[in-house]
Amino acid sequence: MTAATNEPEAVDTIAVILDHLRQAADAHGIHEKEDLGGVYDEQWPEWYAQHMAETLRAAGYRLERAQ
Repeated sequence: MTAATNEPEAVDTIAVILDHLRQAADAHGIHEKEDLGGVYDEQWPEWYAQHMAETLRAAGYRLERAQ
């Protein structure tokens, strides 16, 4: 919170998403190589979504619908 406004500090949304996408890409490359034996993962969007949800939650982020 900022002291003057009692509003949450701004988060650079693009930077956060980009960072977590890069983390997911790195982890997914390892997953394809080690867990899938080098086979292309047809379900990569689901894998990325799960990975990003977990890492964002672990970093203290959460999605909240605007009112």
